Amino acid sequence: MPRTRRQKESQLRVLISGASGLIGTELTRQLEATGHTVLRLVRRRPQAENEVNWAPTARILDFTLMNSVDAVVNLSGASLARLPWTADYRKQILSSRIETTHALTDAMRMASSPPPVFLSASAVGIYGDRPGERLTEESLRGSGFLADVVSAWEQAAHLAPEKTRVVTFRSGIVLGHGGALSRLETITKLGLGGPMGSGGQHWPWISLYDEAAAIRHLLTSQLSGPVNVVGPTPATADRISKSIASELHRPYRFAVPERLISLTMREAGDQLLLASAKVVPERLLADGFSFRHETAESAIADMLGR
Repeated sequence: MPRTRRQKESQLRVLISGASGLIGTELTRQLEATGHTVLRLVRRRPQAENEVNWAPTARILDFTLMNSVDAVVNLSGASLARLPWTADYRKQILSSRIETTHALTDAMRMASSPPPVFLSASAVGIYGDRPGERLTEESLRGSGFLADVVSAWEQAAHLAPEKTRVVTFRSGIVLGHGGALSRLETITKLGLGGPMGSGGQHWPWISLYDEAAAIRHLLTSQLSGPVNVVGPTPATADRISKSIASELHRPYRFAVPERLISLTMREAGDQLLLASAKVVPERLLADGFSFRHETAESAIADMLGR
């Protein structure tokens, strides 16, 4: 099927890596519901017509596929929620992102007619721990393991062909079933919910629906470079955790001291739970994107099926 370049008026053929994950599943649902065609990259033997085998670690991917798609969306990467972050798993967190991205950009560069759009996942972890700051796409990167990983990940994405529009969308905590806060939801259901550390640290968040909708928006937008994909109303860890407890009708009284989080979870606890980043979706809002869930409370109510 020939690729159309009239992207705002046409149904698109979109190639997705990581399509079976939380975000990929919702993105596929939304794209197919609006008439687009989704091709899924899989590491096993394909079981459907819309599945294509690849081996990103070995950079094995049929580059001719890139001649027939309008956009590539890269969602691959080892979960940050898996604990502990051993030395080996830290390497996997980085390599799983860099190797998959390189496999995609290599194939694009080899294609005679590479896709005009490449959307590559990124994360707000690039900003590090920045209490008291309002963080936009213009803010400098922070320090720490996650900031280093995300910076390298974004650099890898920009190895795409010169004429391909590259967007690195920096996602926050995705509020959806099976997402990063699933453990917190489980603890709260047991009646053990409470503040994480001071509770005053900002957790950048976004609903699962809006995460996928923002990616769809970026497919036909003219934006390039980094784009913060987070909810428009910043929220603290305390506000998010209290909202989960309220929706589940469970108590919220068992505070977890910062020292305990640091001792038990080490770097993962410091960077995932205790770090503060008041990130705002400045470019997304300026580009006309409308959020379905403007507050964390609305997103959590949707996540928990209320």
